[in-house]
Amino acid sequence: MTRQALITGITGQDGAYLAQHLLTLGYAVAGVVRRSSHGDINTDRLHRLGVAGDVRLFDGDLTDLSGLCRILRKVQPDEVYNLAAQSFVQTSWSQPVLTASVTAVGVTNMLEAIRLERPQARFYQASSSEMYGMVQQPVQSETTPFYPRSPYAVAKLYGHWITVNYRESYGMHASSGILFNHESPLRGREFVTRKVTHGVARIKLGLQQELRLGNIEAKRDWGHARDYVRAMHLMLQQDKADDYVIATGRTVSVADMCGIAFGHAGLDMRKHLVIDPDLYRPAEVDVLLGDPDKARAAIGWVPVISLEEMICEMVDADIADLQRAPSSA
Repeated sequence: MTRQALITGITGQDGAYLAQHLLTLGYAVAGVVRRSSHGDINTDRLHRLGVAGDVRLFDGDLTDLSGLCRILRKVQPDEVYNLAAQSFVQTSWSQPVLTASVTAVGVTNMLEAIRLERPQARFYQASSSEMYGMVQQPVQSETTPFYPRSPYAVAKLYGHWITVNYRESYGMHASSGILFNHESPLRGREFVTRKVTHGVARIKLGLQQELRLGNIEAKRDWGHARDYVRAMHLMLQQDKADDYVIATGRTVSVADMCGIAFGHAGLDMRKHLVIDPDLYRPAEVDVLLGDPDKARAAIGWVPVISLEEMICEMVDADIADLQRAPSSA
């Protein structure tokens, strides 16, 4: 029989790539979407990947337990991927209660709905490298202590541990992927990599002259979202649920990432990059570097797309988008 997958956050970067990946594997894919007051659902990413017509969408919200139960009864999923969240770190300081309600308590709602309606379903929770925060070890693995440095990271840590709790308390097949930064042309412009590649594209096309950033000395372990959704699926194919760090094992500064983007566009970064103190975070995470050895050994996952390839792909995609519709981009 066709396996059924349910994805929250299906209209986001990871959700769209995961939907595409699962469809290629023969899954039937459904997604939970949250409608806004104007009634529209942004399915641009699903359309961009050519899968919008192949997924079923259900109105739902992680803060609504009864609604999640209703969706589970309809879909009867074999696998549930919880990717929905208030996922922008900067916004979590201005909306800490909303972030807690969705990114933290929302995980409990989904786990409880699965426990009540579909306990045999396998569950994936999108944990985050931001949980490490003020890093306690130079390389972060599954055993590294957490020290979150933002309301978003604190909320993600709750979601991570409640997943462990449901796994141990109820015997649920519930796994968490501690994903380090992963990007793509589908990334929102509020995230630094896409802000950079989109800004570089606009400068290249003469639509702006400068790119304003905050702390460019922060270092991150960046991979491609297409690689990382493969890891999500692999986790749920294991006999035993567990938690895995998904990372490249390489850390690069924001400044060096900018250098790749500007260099690919044939631009001199020094002429266009402006440091804006107003863009610094209240509490910065200076360095993140993941150890993916467990994922490599246990589930056979390795990344295949390099940072350089990813940034160049993003710059090229932004230039192409701007050339098609410069007034709207």
